[in-house]
Amino acid sequence: MAISKEEVKHITHLACLSINDKEINLFQEDLGEILNYVGRLKILKTKKKENVVAKKIFNIFRKDKISAGEPNHKKKNFLREAPDRKDNFFKVPPVFK
Repeated sequence: MAISKEEVKHITHLACLSINDKEINLFQEDLGEILNYVGRLKILKTKKKENVVAKKIFNIFRKDKISAGEPNHKKKNFLREAPDRKDNFFKVPPVFK
């Protein structure tokens, strides 16, 4: 399916692209080839074909659990390694000034 230079210019305008005349010709050819391929796909008979979608859908993620947290000794080890801390918290530079 052929696509005109005006259509290419319109598409590039919608996509906020600026292209030169040489690129317009390249886009015209490439978009024409893409449209031809899509046109070929239209002739496939797919009405009697079985869907390719997965039959069984399940959650692959684990369930969220509320835990009591890390044992206290691990917490102290982490805090000991911190460059700066206040009480039982890491002290970090402010994000907003």
